[in-house]
Amino acid sequence: MRFSLRSAILPVCVGAVLALGFTECGRENKPGTEATDKSGKSYQTQLWVKYKDIPPGADPSVPAEMGGNGFEKIADSLGYVTYSAPEADLPYFGDPRAKVGGEIHTTISRFPLTFRVMGQNSNFVENSMIQGMVYQSLLGTHPLNYDYVPQLASHWMIGADKMTFRYRIDPNARFADGKPVTSEDVVATWKLAMDETILDPSMQLTYGKLEQPVAISKYIVEVKAKSLNWRNFFYFSLALPILPAHEIGNITGQEFLTKYEFTMPTGSGEYAFLKGDIEKGQAYTFTRRDDWWQKDDPMYKYTGNFDRISFEVVKDNPTLEYEKFKKGDQDAFLFTGLTTEQWLKDKYEALDKGWVQKRRVYTNAPMGTNGYAFNLRKPPFDDIRVRTAFALLHNRDAIIEKLLYNEYTLTNSYYSNSVYENPNNPVLKYDPARAQQLLAEAGWKTKNGQGILVKNGKPFVLEMGIPKVIEKFVTPYQQELRKVGIDLQIKLQDGNTLFQSAMDRNFSIYWISWGGLQVPNPETSLNSKLADQKDNNNLEGFKNARVDELCRIYDTTFTRARQLDIIREVDSIAMSMHHDALGWNPKGIRIIYWDKFGMPDYVLPRFTSLGQYDAAIIGSWWYDADKAKALEEAMKSKKALPVGKTDVMFWKEFKDKQ
Repeated sequence: MRFSLRSAILPVCVGAVLALGFTECGRENKPGTEATDKSGKSYQTQLWVKYKDIPPGADPSVPAEMGGNGFEKIADSLGYVTYSAPEADLPYFGDPRAKVGGEIHTTISRFPLTFRVMGQNSNFVENSMIQGMVYQSLLGTHPLNYDYVPQLASHWMIGADKMTFRYRIDPNARFADGKPVTSEDVVATWKLAMDETILDPSMQLTYGKLEQPVAISKYIVEVKAKSLNWRNFFYFSLALPILPAHEIGNITGQEFLTKYEFTMPTGSGEYAFLKGDIEKGQAYTFTRRDDWWQKDDPMYKYTGNFDRISFEVVKDNPTLEYEKFKKGDQDAFLFTGLTTEQWLKDKYEALDKGWVQKRRVYTNAPMGTNGYAFNLRKPPFDDIRVRTAFALLHNRDAIIEKLLYNEYTLTNSYYSNSVYENPNNPVLKYDPARAQQLLAEAGWKTKNGQGILVKNGKPFVLEMGIPKVIEKFVTPYQQELRKVGIDLQIKLQDGNTLFQSAMDRNFSIYWISWGGLQVPNPETSLNSKLADQKDNNNLEGFKNARVDELCRIYDTTFTRARQLDIIREVDSIAMSMHHDALGWNPKGIRIIYWDKFGMPDYVLPRFTSLGQYDAAIIGSWWYDADKAKALEEAMKSKKALPVGKTDVMFWKEFKDKQ
C-alpha cells in the first residue's frame, strides 16, 4: 500500500489519533483460504469479479505506438521513460520477509465526514489514508528519494517545453470491478476535480493550471499545462486519484457529493469496501484484494499484507484507547501529547516483561504544525498587534515542561524537521509585558469592573470551540489571556462540528493540527485567492502580496537550491504575520505494540509523518506466527521476552551517511 500523495502536496487535517490492533491470523496468498464473514462466506469470493470478455494485457486492436502490445520495446525511441527498482532498493518498498494474512483493528477518534477522496470535507488524514488504500495515481514515488516510479502508468514523458506530459496507462491495470483502467478514466477524473460544485477550491487551484487531458488512445493520455510550473507534472502524476469514468463520468459535482458521501467509486488499489462493511458513525472496514492487478510487481509485492483493516470509533478518548491496548484489545498505540505521561511513567507486567515493545522512531518527514489559528477576516485578529500579543501570551515552554515532560520541542516554522525550515525564524517567547503593550497600541487600554479589556465600549470576549481532549492544554492559555484582561470562553464541541465551522470561516480562534508536506505547496494554504473562499486550507484568511509573488516564482523555478531559498522566505514572512500561534512537536514518533509482528529494520518508512504512522504500519508490517507463539507462551509461563532498543535511529543515520 502506498501513502496518498495528496497528503504530501495538499495539507490534510490530522486531528485524529489512531491506534492499531491485529488479530492472530496467517495464511498463504491463495484464493479460498482467507478469513470469512459471519455467514462463513469468503471475503475474497465476495470481492473477485471476473470478466471473461476482457482478457489480460492490452487490447489487441491498439497498436504498439499507441500503448498496445509491443510498446515496451519502442517506448525509449518514442521519448518515454520508466523505472525499475534495483534489487538493493526493493526492501525499502516492502520487506521480502512479509507474509500475507491477519486483520488490523484500528481505533479512530472520529468517523469521517465523508469517504470521498476529493470534494467537500475530503482533506482529513482519514481520507488521505483511504485514498492510499483504495485508489492509485498515475505514478508513485520511490520510498528513499521521491523519484517517480510506475503505478497506473507504466511509462511517461515530459515534453521539451516542460509543459506537455504524456502517460502510457499499463494495459494490465484493472479496477476492483474487473474493468480496465484507460485514458478516459484520467480525463473523467480531471473533469470532476475541476467541477466547482464539488466544493473543493484547492483542487481547482491545483489542477486548473492544466488544460483538460486528451485521450490520445485507449492507453495514451496527454495533458498540457497552461503555464510553466515545475509542480504541474508532479501534481498530476502523484496526487490525483484516478476514478472510473463508467461511474463518475456522467454525473455533476453536486451529484457526486450526494451519491458518494458514505460510499466510494470503485478503485484500482490494494483494498476495497465490501457491501455492508460500514456502520455509520461507528465503524468501517476495508478488505485486501487477492486479485489486485499489481500484487506480483516487485515494488508492490510486500505492501498491504493484512487481509482486513477495520476502523472503530472511540470519540476523543485517548486514555480509553490506551487502556484497550493494555488489555490486548488493540495491538499498537501511538503516544501523543495527551498520553505523554503514560509513555514516560506507566508500568505494568506486559511492559516490564517485554510482551509489549516501545519504539521512538526518528523519520525524515516534516513534523507538521499545530497551535491556535486566528481569523484575520474580522476583528480583533485583523490587527497584527493583537495577533502578536496572543502569540506572546502562549507560554509554550511552561506547557512543554509541565504537561509534556520535555518530550516536545517548540515549533517555529511551517516546515519544521525539513530542509525548507528557515533557520533564521525568530523564536517567539512568552512575554506578557510586551503583549500588554501591543494590546494597548491596538486600542485595548482600559478595563471594566470585571477586569476585562474594553475598546469602544465593547469588552474583549471571545468564544473558542475545542474538543474535550485538548482542554488541559487550552486552559493554561485561557488563564494567561485572563491575566491581561481577555476573556476566552471555552466551548466543548465535537471535532467534526468544529472542522465544519472552520471550513465555513465561522470562528475567531481555532485549534489547528496539520500534517507536514514532504514537498511544500504554500499556495494551497497561503494564496490570497483562497482567503475569502470557504472549504480550503487557508483557514485564517492569510493575504500577502510578496508570498503570492513568491508562489508564482516558485512555480517556475526548476533548481533545488533556489526552491529552498523561496520556501524559506515564505516561511519567514508567514511566521512574521502571526496568523497562527504555533505550538510544539514530539521528539520522534512514539509507538508501543504487542510483540507478535514482523516489521522492516527501519520500523516505519523514511518519510512517515505523525499523521501517517498508522498507514505506515498497515502498509509495511505483517503478522509473524513465530513471534505470536513465543508471546503466547511467555504470557502463559510469565517469562520475559527480549526488549529491543527504544530509539530507532535508522533514518537519521541513513541521512547522515548521505
